[in-house]
Amino acid sequence: MYRDFHAFDRWTKKQVHCIYQALIVAVATRHADAVDIKFLVDGRPVWVALPLMAWNEYQKRTTKIITDPLAIAIAGHFLKTALESGEGVGREMYSLTVQQTLQHLEGAVSEPQPASV
Repeated sequence: MYRDFHAFDRWTKKQVHCIYQALIVAVATRHADAVDIKFLVDGRPVWVALPLMAWNEYQKRTTKIITDPLAIAIAGHFLKTALESGEGVGREMYSLTVQQTLQHLEGAVSEPQPASV
């Protein structure tokens, strides 16, 4: 659902096209305890960093794991919310807290999923 989506930029009132591009464990690239998820927003790279501690906390609370597709959905849900609320205009990277990650996880999984064709 959040691999290819549209959102309305709050400030420009313009619809932007967001496309998932990559998921990278940030320990290897920037020595951070996070998973970096890259989107192209109208062709401009935007990264959403999810803290690895969120994986532990979610598993501790639910006994479930955050899969790669779920991590992409969390980051996409956050990005869409940020664009539509006007948060962080023009930023190239967003770093979420554990609490924010779990809130956007809930938001992503509670949304109705498109019907399979």
